[in-house]
Amino acid sequence: MLSPIIFLIIVLLVALTFTFINGFHDTANSIATTVSTRVLSPKAAIAMAAILNFVGAYVSTTFFGSGSVAGTISKGLVSGTVEQHVITSALVAAIIWGLFTWKRGLPSSSSHALIGGLLGAAIVDAMSTNSIQWNGVLDKVIIPLIASPIIGLLAGFLVMNLLFEILRGLSQYMVNRWFSKLQIVSSAFMAFSHGSNDAQKTMGIITMSLLTLNATHPGELPQWMLPSASHAIPFWVIILCAVVMALGTSLGGWRIIKTMGVNMIKLNPIGGFAAETSAAIVIETASLLGAPVSTTHVISAAIMGVGSAKRLSAVRWSVARNIVISWVFTIPVAVILGGIVDLAMKPLFSLF
Repeated sequence: MLSPIIFLIIVLLVALTFTFINGFHDTANSIATTVSTRVLSPKAAIAMAAILNFVGAYVSTTFFGSGSVAGTISKGLVSGTVEQHVITSALVAAIIWGLFTWKRGLPSSSSHALIGGLLGAAIVDAMSTNSIQWNGVLDKVIIPLIASPIIGLLAGFLVMNLLFEILRGLSQYMVNRWFSKLQIVSSAFMAFSHGSNDAQKTMGIITMSLLTLNATHPGELPQWMLPSASHAIPFWVIILCAVVMALGTSLGGWRIIKTMGVNMIKLNPIGGFAAETSAAIVIETASLLGAPVSTTHVISAAIMGVGSAKRLSAVRWSVARNIVISWVFTIPVAVILGGIVDLAMKPLFSLF
């Protein structure tokens, strides 16, 4: 029988691989508009996004509660003790879907791929749906999944129209000059909000693994590694996930940046500011509510809303349609992937 530390190392390696891929897959969420409007060079934009992804992940779990999004992942979706092979299967399923959509330049949701993988693996493991907390899935996943892009689109549309009214009469030169600087601020806010929501998902998965190992092997893990009454997420988990996500972000996901910042709509600095600010507010609100929303869905929808405020034809709706299709299929495909992977993982883990 392998020691709990070995099991933990296996989960950590897979979880951090997922976080790394999430970082470079979702770089576009923070900087696509800033790069496409040429407010920042790609290298400068990625460096800023990487730093603020780290800061957002660290601040959200250290100074604002104990990580409500992470709590939803670790305790709010599946009841009882979640076996290590189920956790690993969920992560592998999310990695597969993340690489598949990245290869095709589709800004899909790593978050919902992880959640779908977890649900699918848990169902196959139990050969039943009884372990799934369906109220939690509905309240914290399905409703935010549907509502957050709609809110993001409306917010982008309204903010853009409000800016049109406020700035009416100013020359295009002056507007571009001001918002070239303001867009750096909005992009930083977006990067911070991405870190504050997305990094918590992996923190929740690792915490779930720690809770399982402590329940099945009591006293064998050092106390400092475990969640405490005052800190639901161990400090070392927060730092590790924040650093790895920042490293992934630093590589950049150029295929998806092109899809969001160039192919879907041609943005100017004021449009980039409106989209990023709208999306960041929606994401930060969701983080405070403990809802693991897709930052990808929200910023993509906000960009559509900004384009629609100018004119409907400003949005390349064929590109937008492909993005929406990937949104719709992410959770169902991940559920299937999670179940298939668990069929292979369960007998493999049972050998140890």
